Amino acid sequence: MRETFVTTTTALLAEEPRTALVLADISGDAFEPALRDHPDRVFNVGIREQLMAGVGGGLALTGMRPILHSYAPFLVDRAYEQIKLDLGHQDAGAVLVSIGASYDAAAEGYTHQSPGDVALLDTLEGWTVHVPGHRDEVPGLLRAAVRHDDRVYVRLSERENREAYADGSVLRRGRATVVAVGPMLDPVLEATEGLDVTVVYTNTPRPWNVDIPASDEVVVVEPYLAGTSARHVSRALRTTRHRALHLGVGSAEVRRYGTWRDHAREHGLDPAGLRRSISAFL
Repeated sequence: MRETFVTTTTALLAEEPRTALVLADISGDAFEPALRDHPDRVFNVGIREQLMAGVGGGLALTGMRPILHSYAPFLVDRAYEQIKLDLGHQDAGAVLVSIGASYDAAAEGYTHQSPGDVALLDTLEGWTVHVPGHRDEVPGLLRAAVRHDDRVYVRLSERENREAYADGSVLRRGRATVVAVGPMLDPVLEATEGLDVTVVYTNTPRPWNVDIPASDEVVVVEPYLAGTSARHVSRALRTTRHRALHLGVGSAEVRRYGTWRDHAREHGLDPAGLRRSISAFL
């Protein structure tokens, strides 16, 4: 997904004169050709993520369409105040593109992990959140994001499904409903094999527009903090009697770094863990 982002963004800088790219060292080498070709629209502010958000807000106020990029904890967690003020308070738009997801860079330690990024953006107004489940979904989401001036977050991940799917795709039909967000689709499909469930896929969980079929049992599986979408699901189903189970990354820190696969297993987000949780709930 990261390589696809670099390729797509480099092309957009050549095609769309309004686009600009702001980096904070991360992926600087990958964007060196873009910097040479567009020195007036590609900026590397160094390891100053708060400044990156401020520069992005300033560019937006001049009519540019800035793309900001870094690891999720640096882009969202560290620069949260500037995102709140320099973008939200000023009603300025930008496209934030992160890598690292919740624990892709597990071996780098907790500094590089951000299971709470989407929950943080949920405290702010007007954010669209894309969580692609496959690299082939990235170009379309990114190109659509630069054509308007709203605030958009694109959350890239090393974990991806075997195939790309359109937002809202229904992969399986049954009595209960399981909503899989982004790269959680393949683990959900494996975990629910043989179960009487509908499986719905979304790569755009904000705003929450998932069409949940008539069901009194709903499971949401997200690749970030468990329960992040709980209030959105509750609001969508407020006129329907239902039970809901929200699966995602737990709040307890996994202190043995390992790999993202180890962390998925520890949080019960591997197929075996999901199977246990969903079966017990149903």
